[in-house]
Amino acid sequence: MAKNKSILTDDSLDFLERYLNNASPTGYEKPGQKLWMDYLRPYVDEFITDAYGSAVGVINPDADYKVVIEGHADEISWYVNHITEKGLIYVIRNGGSDHQIATSKRVNIHAKHGIVEGVFGWPAIHLRDPMKEQAPKKDNIFVDVGASSKEEVEEMGVHVGCVITYPDEFFVLNNDKFVCRAIDNRMGGFMVAEVARLIHESGKRPNFGLYVVNSVQEEVGLKGAGMIAERIKPDVAICTDVTHDTTTPMIEQKKTGTAKIGAGPVITYAPAVQNRVREHLIATAEKHEIPFQRLVSAPATGTDTDAFAYSNQGVPSALIALALRYMHTTVEMVHREDVENVIRLIHESVISIDAGETFSYFD
Repeated sequence: MAKNKSILTDDSLDFLERYLNNASPTGYEKPGQKLWMDYLRPYVDEFITDAYGSAVGVINPDADYKVVIEGHADEISWYVNHITEKGLIYVIRNGGSDHQIATSKRVNIHAKHGIVEGVFGWPAIHLRDPMKEQAPKKDNIFVDVGASSKEEVEEMGVHVGCVITYPDEFFVLNNDKFVCRAIDNRMGGFMVAEVARLIHESGKRPNFGLYVVNSVQEEVGLKGAGMIAERIKPDVAICTDVTHDTTTPMIEQKKTGTAKIGAGPVITYAPAVQNRVREHLIATAEKHEIPFQRLVSAPATGTDTDAFAYSNQGVPSALIALALRYMHTTVEMVHREDVENVIRLIHESVISIDAGETFSYFD
């Protein structure tokens, strides 16, 4: 099979880099959502937003039949939880932040007067007793901002409740691997935006309402998707998120299943994944010779797919996942070809839906 021509433009790659580099921790997604909406604006008719920050670009807003394509906007982070009298900062998770990768990382504290830089400190190897070696834990890691007292920290504008993110930025590894923090799942928001761009550039509008959704607060329990699903009341939803590349060391594939970067979109099997929507995705991939992988995610996908599926008395929903290495670290890695093929698969799957399709379970 001949290799497909790249569908990513210089403008879309420039947006991707700016979008990933921008900090959008759970509960504070506003700056990233503004970037996303600015990029999407030429390709949609109007926007819907809600009280917590989910954003939706709509094509054909007056149509009765509604199709959702969705990713989520938020990234994991930390909160300032306690400031010691000596000016050190203890933290609490905001989402599934990994304490084991924190030590020696630089951080940005989003403080009252702007960004305050700091580092996750850790005792030097020389000073640790090998017989009493301690691993980093969520309750023993701490941030040092170079202050000598609590008062000095507070003078910087840092207080309990400030959110903390990593400053690591986007780069390309070995020509075709995209690496950054927050690829989970800002890449999903990017991919659904690219689908809207392709539809706009083709000049072939769907005969239904297409709702391009970038939900918030996925990392703390699918909260934004649940709210926006009730607002939109879609007839069908195709969600995207990341899944684990299970081919790297220390992963037992007989338990996790197998997914690999570079091997194509991952079509998911789970109770929340409605069978006919999933089979529509598979048939589309086969028709257009888009490589894909299969993965079981039971009893729940753990993604916004679950929130859409179980909303509004049930919405036929499916998940197209993107294989990713090193999830919830600052070096999350995906393959460029997978990104493009997820975009292709969502695009072809959407434009082949007819308004009024019920995806009936019993047909």
